Amino acid sequence: MKKKIIKNVKFRRRRESATNYKKRFGMVKGGITRVVFRRSNSTIIGQIVTYSEKGDMVMARADSRELVKMKWPSRANRATAYLTGYLLGKKVASGKKEEYILDIGLNSPIKNSLSFVFAKGCKDAGMNIRGTFDIKEDIYNYSDASYATSLKKDKKLFEKQYGAYIKEGHDPESLGKLFNDTKKALESMKA
Repeated sequence: MKKKIIKNVKFRRRRESATNYKKRFGMVKGGITRVVFRRSNSTIIGQIVTYSEKGDMVMARADSRELVKMKWPSRANRATAYLTGYLLGKKVASGKKEEYILDIGLNSPIKNSLSFVFAKGCKDAGMNIRGTFDIKEDIYNYSDASYATSLKKDKKLFEKQYGAYIKEGHDPESLGKLFNDTKKALESMKA
């Protein structure tokens, strides 16, 4: 008589390394609304998500492509992560002080990473997210135009670093001013 072999097959999203169910269960069990951070090669996405037995419900969403309307070039970098977080914070911050928890998914929790810069933007916009996000205040490296100026000497390196910005009509030396202008536009935005 042959012995039956029973295989324990993991959930599809776990097999694909798309979801860490142990970590997710811990967050959902707490009953706190999640601020979900996700990134692709060119986009930063932030969502406010609450748990429901029928499935998660997205309460608000911000996408870095929305910043293009404010003349900010959409990239997956620190400045864009901060501005996207700030945009999400402005969309949901409305007098009430609901507490949130940051959900970075399968991203590594590394100090000063995009996920924590995003959370800093949310906090600066008025959201109450658990934890401290000790981020250097120079969130955007573009404030110091001397870096772009120093790269101009090496034309190949300058083109490699800033070619996409130049194609879109942005001056690499004035990205710091553009960042500040975009943040001011977001500050004046109503929730």
